Amino acid sequence: MDTAEILNSYKKIAVLGYSDKPFRESNRIGIYLMNNGYAVFGVNPKLAGKTVDGIMCYGSLGEIPDEIEIVNIFRNPDALPGIIDEVLSLPYKPKVIWTQLEVINDEAREKAISMGFTYIEDKCIYVEHKLNPKVQK
Repeated sequence: MDTAEILNSYKKIAVLGYSDKPFRESNRIGIYLMNNGYAVFGVNPKLAGKTVDGIMCYGSLGEIPDEIEIVNIFRNPDALPGIIDEVLSLPYKPKVIWTQLEVINDEAREKAISMGFTYIEDKCIYVEHKLNPKVQK
């Protein structure tokens, strides 16, 4: 499944590393996705229980009261193995794990793929949505 098919098929996205700072990429991209028809859930322990720019934030993936389809990660690459473990502990299986630009970790990628996840690495979800003519807007 290519990125256009993913973005056309899955509409519930958790943004790990969501920020309350409007200049941060995670914040701008989360708002962009929300404004383009996606259900966006922010994940940041410091923002748990708060709504930031119209996006409800949670302390962890497991606190989100809906089944996420795409886990979009704006975190340090060293955090990825733990994030994969958190995803594996969910009572359901998200369809896609997507890491933003420069968020690369071989161990996490190999583990996620071996567990059957679609894994998109080192790509900006905003760029893929905005510039891909195959994505329905």
